[in-house]
Amino acid sequence: MLAEGEVVLRPIKLRDQRAWREVNRRNRDWLRPWEATIPPPTPSGPVTHRPTYRQMVRHLRSEANAGRMLPFVVEYQGRLVGQLTVAGITWGSMCSGHVGYWVDQSVAGRGVMPTAVALAVDHCFKAVGLHRIEVCIRPENGPSRRVVEKLGFREEGLRPRYLHIDGAWRDHLVFALTAEEVPEGLVKRRRRARRGNTAGPGASSTIDPGAPSK
Repeated sequence: MLAEGEVVLRPIKLRDQRAWREVNRRNRDWLRPWEATIPPPTPSGPVTHRPTYRQMVRHLRSEANAGRMLPFVVEYQGRLVGQLTVAGITWGSMCSGHVGYWVDQSVAGRGVMPTAVALAVDHCFKAVGLHRIEVCIRPENGPSRRVVEKLGFREEGLRPRYLHIDGAWRDHLVFALTAEEVPEGLVKRRRRARRGNTAGPGASSTIDPGAPSK
């Protein structure tokens, strides 16, 4: 378990099903524009279906056991409010992974997702031993872009028609960080920035829009 203030990251569990489904149900319209979808099958390709919750968790656990993924749920003030996954973990000469996330609209603006991403990145760099983390976001998803921008991720460019999102192949912007860029860790950097934002008259503050990262 990883924690900072009232934000907690912990492994997803089968018994989270009721809370996970309830959050998804309430946020259906909020999440749909950024949600990964399955493209229509090709004549020679297999027909695939969206997995059930239990199938999803079993797949995430299998990938985690193989060292290719870190699947978390996000808790805020003791309740499940979202999900964050470090996926596509590659070792060898790359030592890289990519982060995807979504959060309950009801807690958007409270710093939940920037804190969760900071916790995950610090864990990947300091405990897991990864060297690079990237986040891919649709150009239209301004709220999610602000999450990575406020954490200091670099924008590296556009990947045309990168992922199938909301029923079509969508362009994505790539944001990345390497371990050398944050030797003190993102959580410490975020604490320092927040102290600076409240240092005195005229200090500015930013809000967490909390949108999904697709």
